[in-house]
Amino acid sequence: MKNLVAYFSASGVTKKVAQKLANVVKGDLYEIVPEIRYTPEDLNWMNKNSRSSIEMRDHSSRPGIREGLGSIDEYDTIYLGFPIWWYIAPTIVNTFLEQYDFSGKNIIVFATSGSSGLGKTIEELKPSCSIATNWLGGDRLKSSISEEELAEWVNKF
Repeated sequence: MKNLVAYFSASGVTKKVAQKLANVVKGDLYEIVPEIRYTPEDLNWMNKNSRSSIEMRDHSSRPGIREGLGSIDEYDTIYLGFPIWWYIAPTIVNTFLEQYDFSGKNIIVFATSGSSGLGKTIEELKPSCSIATNWLGGDRLKSSISEEELAEWVNKF
């Protein structure tokens, strides 16, 4: 069984969790990098005209990804990480999911957030994948989570 930890991180918080998780599951690490990186102004959720606010209001928004992963055929389980924006995953995560055929793959979601939980995040992501994708669930994880705590979390699935 081969694992992939794919993640999007705008501020570096999710990246730190993803790196620890990749160590725990002995998986490959892939960063979902936007074609145009987000600036602090882009991420200002209090400004309804900021880039992230505009993207999140338009659920069909699909920001471009700088470099693809290649094939996902060799992976059985994909740990998919991202920050929570407006109670769901950033739309760039949908861009990633729509680029590959996840049929028969297991997806486990992990998210970082100051306070928001996953809410309906998984339900919002499912239409971007093949119906044959096996969504195992997921959780919001603390940014300070240890590798020991991550190992316990992974064992839940």
